[in-house]
Amino acid sequence: MAQQTTTQFGYRRHPDQERPTNNAAHHPVVIVGAGPVGLSLAIDLAQRGERVVLVDDADRIGEGSRAICFSKRSLEFWDRLGVGRRMVEKGVVWSVGKIFHGDQQLYQFNLLPEDGHKMPAFINLQQFYAEAYLVDRVQELPAIDLRWRNKVAALERHNDHVALTIETPDGPYQLSASYVIACDGARSSLRGMVGADFQGQVFEDQFLIADVKMTAEFPTERWFWFDPPFHAGRSALLHRQPDDVWRIDLQLSPDADAVFERRPENVRPRIARMLGHDQFDFEWISIYKFQCRRMARFVHDRVIFAGDSAHQVSPFGARGANSGLEDAENLGWKLARVLCGQSPEALLESYHIERSLAADENIRESTRSTDFMAPVTKQEARLRQAVLMLAKDTDFGKRMINGGRLSTPSTYETPLSTPDADTWSGGPRPGASMPDAPLRTRAGAGTFLTDAFIAAGKTFTLLQFANGRAADVPDAVQAIQIGADTDLIDASGAAETRYDAQPGTTYLLRPDGYVAARFRHLSRAAVEAALARASAVS
Repeated sequence: MAQQTTTQFGYRRHPDQERPTNNAAHHPVVIVGAGPVGLSLAIDLAQRGERVVLVDDADRIGEGSRAICFSKRSLEFWDRLGVGRRMVEKGVVWSVGKIFHGDQQLYQFNLLPEDGHKMPAFINLQQFYAEAYLVDRVQELPAIDLRWRNKVAALERHNDHVALTIETPDGPYQLSASYVIACDGARSSLRGMVGADFQGQVFEDQFLIADVKMTAEFPTERWFWFDPPFHAGRSALLHRQPDDVWRIDLQLSPDADAVFERRPENVRPRIARMLGHDQFDFEWISIYKFQCRRMARFVHDRVIFAGDSAHQVSPFGARGANSGLEDAENLGWKLARVLCGQSPEALLESYHIERSLAADENIRESTRSTDFMAPVTKQEARLRQAVLMLAKDTDFGKRMINGGRLSTPSTYETPLSTPDADTWSGGPRPGASMPDAPLRTRAGAGTFLTDAFIAAGKTFTLLQFANGRAADVPDAVQAIQIGADTDLIDASGAAETRYDAQPGTTYLLRPDGYVAARFRHLSRAAVEAALARASAVS
């Protein structure tokens, strides 16, 4: 098996460890788990002016590619964190997927058929690269204290803080935090410490993951097979990664011996049948089962759960890591507002409401994909066979095929959003994420709406399609104006179309880029009411 690049970080003793047990150091936020979710949340909070302690029980990254498929929404979030461009430059950009039945292509799809977006629909990038780039960014921010080989051994919840016992190679020490964010993964120890557990379903079918290094002329697309000739009766998936590495997923039977199946000498013949040759090296091999589960509550007083520690879905559809990054994006601005006294703690309850509904949506879609790809009952098997046969000749049959519905941003149905009072025929409604659009500066330089949103800062933003007069903007809000007499011009008309805009149309965007409210005719009173609602101060 090929040797992977592994980055190891040294343990360093911290001054907090010198303090007596009865005088533990206090920090506003302690994040547990330095994976993509924990690292991203720490960066977001630091950029919002908050100090963060980030602890992880390991001291390395690079053990297996794990998550590889990152969505446009995740890339836009990472762009705000200062790492988006680096991710895209290293990653394999793709938007086209193809579905096969046997050796026949049934159809193909394009996840981003229109131009005018800064970020691509998806990139494939090994998780260890994503983590390495995030760690590099963390090390640029003095507000983040990243401590390797610091394991949370005990947790006590109090009315105004959380007490933690941290184990290290030098022995245990104590910490106190206003809030603890559990980003410690599917096997979260903190979940048990607050007396919580997962609810949901574990599927019996097993899947083999093999990352193989080889030179191949396959296009940069997502290929999914039902009942392929090289793996009869099962499903298969092929994805390109950077460095001439390819991700291959092969469905196995529920009773397959996982220890036997993951041995390289047993995996090689399977992959050779698929590729038609054996000129490849293994980078990583793993066996997994589908799990579609979540915690009943994501907020346990001052202990908050995000990512795989809060919810799990099957990997088909790329909903795991991307939904965890959406958790971080949703929580960061809310926690920062609470910590600096701009919003009450009630705002954190909206994190649970919005992200648990998103988890339900992801679990529902993931379960449907699993039922279609690995039918358990005879009725499910017959339905799948009928759909696959219909898909050869009908468009509606093609639309019914489920090889993993790809991750899309959630639309939130919560009290933070102000319902529409005007008539709209399109555009993102309250609770939806902002779409990007190409723009030009007054000087003629090309830019994007997402760039303007980053430049506006880390607060609420008014997006106004100017009608000749300046927006009446509350002090707590930044403004982006688009129009012939402004600094940003919609030369292509894409922004107008995507926002169903006319002169005077205005959107109030939350700090995470979601729509809080929209207006055909702007008034300061309406904006202030929507702002108060979106920040839970009314």
